[in-house]
Amino acid sequence: MGRCPQCGEWNSLVEQVSEQAPRGLSSVPARGGAPVEPVAIDQVVEDSPESRIQTGIGELDRVLGGGLVPGSLVLLGGEPGIGKSTLLLQALEGITRSGCTVLYVSGEESVSQTAMRARRIGAVSSGIELLAETNLERILSAARNRKPVVLAIDSIQTVHTDLLESIPGSIGQVRDCTARLLGYAKTENVPTILVGHVTKEGSIAGPKTLEHVVDAVLQFEGEGASPYRVLRAAKNRFGSTQELGVFEMVSGGLGEVLNPSRLFLAERSVGAPGSVVVASAEGSRPILVEVQALVAPPSAGVGRRTAAGVDGNRVSLLLAVLAQRASCDVISQDVFVNVAGGVRLAEPAIDLGIAAAVVSSARGRAVDARTLVFGEIGLAGEIRAVTLPELRLAEAAKLGFTRCLLPEQNRKRLDETHGLDLVGVRHVEQALDLL
Repeated sequence: MGRCPQCGEWNSLVEQVSEQAPRGLSSVPARGGAPVEPVAIDQVVEDSPESRIQTGIGELDRVLGGGLVPGSLVLLGGEPGIGKSTLLLQALEGITRSGCTVLYVSGEESVSQTAMRARRIGAVSSGIELLAETNLERILSAARNRKPVVLAIDSIQTVHTDLLESIPGSIGQVRDCTARLLGYAKTENVPTILVGHVTKEGSIAGPKTLEHVVDAVLQFEGEGASPYRVLRAAKNRFGSTQELGVFEMVSGGLGEVLNPSRLFLAERSVGAPGSVVVASAEGSRPILVEVQALVAPPSAGVGRRTAAGVDGNRVSLLLAVLAQRASCDVISQDVFVNVAGGVRLAEPAIDLGIAAAVVSSARGRAVDARTLVFGEIGLAGEIRAVTLPELRLAEAAKLGFTRCLLPEQNRKRLDETHGLDLVGVRHVEQALDLL
C-alpha cells in the first residue's frame, strides 16, 4: 500500500519485522540491573555546572547551554558540506585536551580519510579514537569496551542493526538505532552526538519522533557562497533555545566569530536608501544586523513579496500596517526584504527596522548611518516594548552608534543610556518622521 489509511500520507508505510524487532526504549535495562525506585524531587541533587563537558569551542558551548551534559543525546543537523563533520572533529579535539578519550564512529569515511581531514583542520589528538563502522551492535560493543567520555556517530543515517531487515537510512532503522543509542547514553552516562542529514525541505531526515527522542537538536546553517555559519538549537532540554553561535569557515576549519555584530555590519552601504541597522537579541547575545529593503514597480502587475532572513508573513503584516497607519502604501508594488550576512532573525523587536527600511526605500531617503532602531509594531501601529534593551544599547555603543529609536516603555525604564541619544517612540508614524 502506498497510502496510509489513517493519515492519508503517501509513501509513509515501512515494513518492519515485528518478531525480530527490539522493543526500543522498553528493552533498556535499569542502571546496574537493580529495581528502579522513585525519588522525591526535593531529594535530587542537581548537577553542578562543572559536571558539563567543555568542548573548547565557546560558540558551541554557548548553544549547548554551557557544554555537554553527561548522558545526553545530541542531534547535529545541517545541509551537506555545511561543516558538520568539521565542527564535530574540532569539538572532540577540544574535549581531549583535558586528557580524556573520545570515540568517533564514521559510517561515511574510512579511518584514513577521517584522519586526513583531521590533519587538515588541525584536530589531531591521541585521545580521538576512530572507528569506521555502520553496524550498531559492533559500535555499541566497541563503545562499552573502550569506555569513551564522549561518543560521536557520523551519521545516524548510515547506521543499521541486524535485528531489522530494512535498509540503512530507512525510518525503522533510524528510529530504532537512535532509541538504542539513547539507552546506551543514559545507562553508561556517556554524552552521545549524532550527525543527521537534512532533507530538501530543510528538516532533519528520518521520522519526526527522532527529534523528540534526543535531548538537544542543533541546526548548522549558512548560505552556500558565504563563509559564515550559524549554529542554533531547535531543542535543548538543558539550556536555552535562543542562543546563537557564529562561525567562519577558513582553510584550517571553523573559526569562532566572537563579535558577530561587527562582522555583519562590515560591508554595510552607508547612506543608501533602504538600509537600516536593527538590534536583535538571540538568547543573551545582542546582535546588530543590517536590514535591507527594496521597493520597485510591480513586475507582473501584482505586487509580490520576497523575504530572506525574516518571516515573509511578518513582512506582509508590516506592509499592511504601514499602508493603514503610516501613510505609506506599497502593497501594490514589489517589496524585497533581506537580512545582510545570511543570518535569520525571528524575534519581533526587528519590526521597526523592517518598516523603516521599506519606507526609506519607497521614499528614496536614507536613514542616518549612526542611528539604531528596535521595537515591536502592533496592528494599531503602536511600538511595543522588547526584552534586553540594556544589552542592545551596550552593543550599539561599542560599535560607535550615537542615536537609538526604541519603544517609549523601554526608554522610561532604562537607568543608563550608554552614551547614546535615546529617542522613545509610541507610534510607527512618529518613528518614521523622526528617522
